[in-house]
Amino acid sequence: MANRRITTLVLWDVDHTLIETGGVGREIFADAFAHAVGRPMEQMAEVSGRTEPDIFRETAELHGVEVDQELFEKFAEQLAKGYEERAEEMRQRGRALPGAAEALEALAADPRVAQSVLTGNIRPAAETKLRVFGLDRRIDFEAGAYGSDDGVRPRLVTIAQRRAAERYGMVFDAATTVLIGDTPSDVATGREGGARVIAVASGKSTADELRDAGADLVLEDLVDLEALREGLALR
Repeated sequence: MANRRITTLVLWDVDHTLIETGGVGREIFADAFAHAVGRPMEQMAEVSGRTEPDIFRETAELHGVEVDQELFEKFAEQLAKGYEERAEEMRQRGRALPGAAEALEALAADPRVAQSVLTGNIRPAAETKLRVFGLDRRIDFEAGAYGSDDGVRPRLVTIAQRRAAERYGMVFDAATTVLIGDTPSDVATGREGGARVIAVASGKSTADELRDAGADLVLEDLVDLEALREGLALR
């Protein structure tokens, strides 16, 4: 892929930026938790803008369970299986968010752009979520970074930049990397990890909250493709 003249690496958050699972994701998490821990999930840690290992660890602690790598891997294996088994249900109950498909297609048509994901999801879950809603074709999953790569989210920026550099033959830094997400945590991830941030007020956070968090640009949704392109400095 080194022959492409890439100038911008776009890293998409998944949940509430591109898609919503309609509650199926939480149910799959609960099932995987019960499978791994051996007891029902009675309460769940806050999930917004966090990695899967971090969410699982805190949820387990709420139940008095200490997490080691073996337990997380057991959970992650069942989580990936759950997303595959309930893909059709997620398609029926969830949705691609307004403008998501069009935004991915528009950026894919620009030869200067490489698109991947930066998400707290484990990779199999991220791939299934996007495939279910037809959003996977324009994503280079090999260039992305996932919750299973590192539990500390800002470090995922460096991981994605390194993988993209290996695939596209150029160095990506804060000037050439843009993270698109929907939470203040996404904004912090980009700012601390070394990326510009476009925040989309498509989740629980308001536009004002995202501005206050320090996003370089805040959009109400992904419908305004011209505003998105301007935010990416693609003119």
